[in-house]
Amino acid sequence: MNIDSEASNDISFDDFQLQILKDYEIAVTSRECSLLGRREVLTGKAKFGIFGDGKELPQLAMARSFRDGDFRSGYYRDQTFMMALGLLSPKEFFHGLYATTDITKETMSAGRQMGGHFTTFSLNEDGSWRDLTKQKNSSADISCTAGQMPRLLGLAQASKIYRNVKVKNSAKFSDNGNEVAWGTIGNASTSEGVFFETINAAGVLQVPMVISIWDDNYGISVHAKHQTTKEDISKILVGFQRDKDNAGYEILKVKGWDYTALIHAYENASDIARDEHVPVIIHITELTQPQGHSTSGSHERYKSEERLQWEKENDCNKRYREWILENKISTEEELKTLEKNIKRQVRSARKEAWEEFLTPHKEQKKILVNLLENAANSSMNKIFITKLKNDLIAIEEPIKKDMASKARKAMRYLLGESSKEKDLLAAWTNNFLEESQTKFSSFLYNEQSNNALSVPEVIPTYDMDPELVDGRIILRDNFDSLFERYSQALIFGEDSGAIGDVNQGLEGLQKKYGELRVADVGIREASIIGQGIGMAMRGLRPIAEIQYLDYIFYALFTLTDDLATLLYRTVGKQRAPLIVRTRGHRLEGIWHSGSQMGGLIHLLRGMYILVPRNMTKAAGFYNTLMKGNEPALLIESLNGYRLKEPKPNNLGDICTPIGIVEVVRAGRDITLLSYGSTLRIVMQAAEELREVGIDAEVVDAQSLLPFDLRHDVLKSIKKTNRLLVIDEDVPGGCSAYLTHEIIEKQGAYKYLDSAPQTLTAKAHRPAYATDGDYFSKPNSEDIFEKVYAIMHESNPTDFPKLR
Repeated sequence: MNIDSEASNDISFDDFQLQILKDYEIAVTSRECSLLGRREVLTGKAKFGIFGDGKELPQLAMARSFRDGDFRSGYYRDQTFMMALGLLSPKEFFHGLYATTDITKETMSAGRQMGGHFTTFSLNEDGSWRDLTKQKNSSADISCTAGQMPRLLGLAQASKIYRNVKVKNSAKFSDNGNEVAWGTIGNASTSEGVFFETINAAGVLQVPMVISIWDDNYGISVHAKHQTTKEDISKILVGFQRDKDNAGYEILKVKGWDYTALIHAYENASDIARDEHVPVIIHITELTQPQGHSTSGSHERYKSEERLQWEKENDCNKRYREWILENKISTEEELKTLEKNIKRQVRSARKEAWEEFLTPHKEQKKILVNLLENAANSSMNKIFITKLKNDLIAIEEPIKKDMASKARKAMRYLLGESSKEKDLLAAWTNNFLEESQTKFSSFLYNEQSNNALSVPEVIPTYDMDPELVDGRIILRDNFDSLFERYSQALIFGEDSGAIGDVNQGLEGLQKKYGELRVADVGIREASIIGQGIGMAMRGLRPIAEIQYLDYIFYALFTLTDDLATLLYRTVGKQRAPLIVRTRGHRLEGIWHSGSQMGGLIHLLRGMYILVPRNMTKAAGFYNTLMKGNEPALLIESLNGYRLKEPKPNNLGDICTPIGIVEVVRAGRDITLLSYGSTLRIVMQAAEELREVGIDAEVVDAQSLLPFDLRHDVLKSIKKTNRLLVIDEDVPGGCSAYLTHEIIEKQGAYKYLDSAPQTLTAKAHRPAYATDGDYFSKPNSEDIFEKVYAIMHESNPTDFPKLR
């Protein structure tokens, strides 16, 4: 590695000495937090610990090159980096370990994530954006191995967009694209496919991204020889190295205990990425893991005595200390005094955090003990309630679960009794449960007034004699209007650019808006979603295309682990309003006509899932989403692009409401609920049923997450007293979810004269060709016969057995 020493800024020796000692202070503080953190887990005060010990020195170097406006996308070893930026104090570190639910004390996730997951606030209390260029930013971490990589790509790409596209009102998000996205990953996690996918994508896109690979030669207990070809990730990435003829990466390699080399490497990487918009990889070798992978095991079980001794001798903090003494930057006595003070400060922070965690629990415990005592004295079951009270008193360090459990059990002994004491205990219990549940369940979706559910419906309007056009034309012209109105909007995916997507819903738009706003990308679904997440976190409004619904599985882990949980795991402090566009249903073939809705509605809680029946409805959904701030998956009907629809004269303005069903055919005998492409088949069957005297009401679900917020299906059932849910998902999939929503949540069981039923596809994937579709998924004859059988059971005289 050849690093120009002139990259360092010239400073006086006094300033240099202060910088060195400040860095040493942070390194020792971070290490002491790791050591005490492990003890807190082993003594039972915390549930789990995973720490950054052994990685302190390179993180200090990275922090020195990290500027306001930059973004981090890392993993759970980066506590030293956060401390160096002043974004994590020792007390906050311990609050994270204890899972304190107060966001002002546990500022990373209010106890929703285990310690070591770091974030900063991108949003104000009212949901408006902060000025991200005036602060150092950390995108919220996830635990999943290499899961931070796709998002990193998007965070870096946002800088490229801001540098090359005129985006209105972008001052809060970028200073002409000068921001760098900094990623961190462990050497073993580079074995994941998504790491290589992201590396390739960033090399193609040429975005300002610096990836640090912390290499301690292990992945939990597995040695690098089982993880990486040649046991060296930078050796196998050498093909990505740029040269004078080919764009690519700048790849640097530096030892993790070499302070001056680390400082120069990060200054060099920052300059290259920031000025040239070139991705950089820094491979940090010879790192150690003094306490092993985590508190779940001991590294003495799998490391040799020779390796353990080498790690003691080459610990980066130890080598840094020796370097400070060798260069006479400080004395042994001064360092010992500094270390002693740091130990005392960290212990004090730990004690304060534990007391702050316990104090509100102890206060609630005192109140509950008094309520239990009073309830016991007024009850015939005094002995049992008194035992619960005494058991609670014996818990010296109570948590919420202890009090909730004791209070709820006490209420069982007061069944059938009536007293003021019982009422007070019940009121306390209800209030405590409600307040506590909110701390763990809020912000799954946007709770601010700017959410998409608040966008009013705007119905399509038409000329007196509207033009009948292919559905794709409605989408194309609506996207044209969106890109005209929203300079921060962009769309990208496989075949999205040059040919205007596989169904020409973007025809001609790349030529009009440029290759950055309407872009082709490679076949790499996970990083496509990552691009969207990162850019959405930086104020852009991306639409990421997954070419077909079946391919969404290649991106599912990024969607479910990262995008769907972002608002929740940051307690509403970060958001990524990414729209994921795809198409599916009713094509032909095992991997081109799936309907995985049952899986998606369970795995993507935190996103909206929208299933429009035609392209006018789809266009309205896109317009609604652009006025809101939530992530969504929108599935267009694959066989609807060439079907004729009347063209609205208010494209760009129409808004389809989210969470609202639509009655598309009124009837009195039975409610038929479906969505997407299947709805057209249901409508056909409903017309055929009318010929035998059955008047079916057809309801289009339109939106699966959320579903029917006004309970309009219940209103329909009150009229028809029968329900059939038709779905092309597998048995027990989306149809089971919809039935649960209607029968249990809406309470429709009270109004049914017949058992609610479902009609789904077969349990297997749909077979190929027209016959494969007919015998794999619900067809109009299936629907007709299912409805007729329900009516036959109810009234066999008027509806004799069909066959």
